[in-house]
Amino acid sequence: MNKRGYLEKLLDGEEVEWKTLGEVCEIKNGYTPSKSKKEFWEGGSIPWFRMDDIRQNGRILDDSLQKITREAIKSGKLFPADSIIMSTTATIGEHALITRDFLCNQQLTVLSVKDKSKKYLHYKYLFYYSFILSDLCRKNTNPGGFALIGTTKVKAFQIPIPCPSNPKKSLSIQGEIVRILDAFTSLTAELTAELTAELTMRKKQYNYYRNKLLTFEDGEVEWRALGELGQLIRGNGLPKKDFTETGVPAIHYGQIYTYYGLSADSTISFVSHETAERLKKVNKGDVVITNTSENFEDVGTAMVYLGEEQAVTGGHATIFKPSVKILGKYFAYFTQTSAFQKAKKKYAKGAKVIDVSANDMSKIYVPIPSPAEQSRIVSILNKFDALTYSISEGLPREINLRQKQYEYYRDQLLSFPKPAEVSA
Repeated sequence: MNKRGYLEKLLDGEEVEWKTLGEVCEIKNGYTPSKSKKEFWEGGSIPWFRMDDIRQNGRILDDSLQKITREAIKSGKLFPADSIIMSTTATIGEHALITRDFLCNQQLTVLSVKDKSKKYLHYKYLFYYSFILSDLCRKNTNPGGFALIGTTKVKAFQIPIPCPSNPKKSLSIQGEIVRILDAFTSLTAELTAELTAELTMRKKQYNYYRNKLLTFEDGEVEWRALGELGQLIRGNGLPKKDFTETGVPAIHYGQIYTYYGLSADSTISFVSHETAERLKKVNKGDVVITNTSENFEDVGTAMVYLGEEQAVTGGHATIFKPSVKILGKYFAYFTQTSAFQKAKKKYAKGAKVIDVSANDMSKIYVPIPSPAEQSRIVSILNKFDALTYSISEGLPREINLRQKQYEYYRDQLLSFPKPAEVSA
């Protein structure tokens, strides 16, 4: 269906007026009650939302992971139900619709439709349009190192109000848009859930065969300490503020377990040539291993760098330069096994931040079959890995396409005609 054509039919020649968020919404930031006061937190029943609520429970929320007591509320006032929370620091633009009275932390800005605006602005229409507002927020962050967008900028963003001279018809048009998007959202969620369930089963199957292929009987293969199989070099430096738009390819340790898969031939970050000079170098075929994370599972995550151009990496990562006895990708697959997880646990240090040093990593024993057998194992696991994790093929691709299709039609349905003088 041609969504823009359908939108034009809905408008039926009516005008569209663009109003600022500050004009139609009350816009306030959340806050965190004192953690030192137990009476603010113990036995609380009032929802207090954070980014974790959106990450774990979705875009429409009626309850929170943490709650506060009445004593914690400033001036005794809550944010009203059917308001939007939007992250305006760090993870810019993430948002959700809250369907009950609530509070939230200071990372979130609250958009509540003003009483006078309710006669012509549907709160759920505002929720769906917030996906577009999210993009505007990301494009208008402060130029400094910490991602932030101020309340003044948020208030200046504009939202289209169809048929402004007839509030009843305006709400009717918005309501029809909401009805279509509700149905489309539900259908997309259902299809995605089916694909995700299948993907979960495939991951279990993949993990089973990977462990089976990389498990050897006593005496079947030689086991060698990682330090005997190549050179391990601990990285240094590389805070995110050093990143540049172009320059020398750079691999940040956090990106290894959040963005990259088992291997990559290019990087998403770069540093200047001057910065690169003081960092450790990564050549094609090297394996970059994370040493540090806030959770045990991510420590020891490995990524084989296959880029032709020399890259660099920084602190909290170790470069493993394999010898002829071991294939880099074979070792990377081995780091995903239960045997490796058990071995690294012996050397893990720390509570809130977990670390396995390069020296301790070098002590972990790795099974070494013949080069031909390593190649065979890698070939089999490459196929499993592509079908299970690749965004360009397999189930992840199908899930990604569903989401992109949904976003395309949602944005088309919200693409109102805009006067030339109104900028994004």
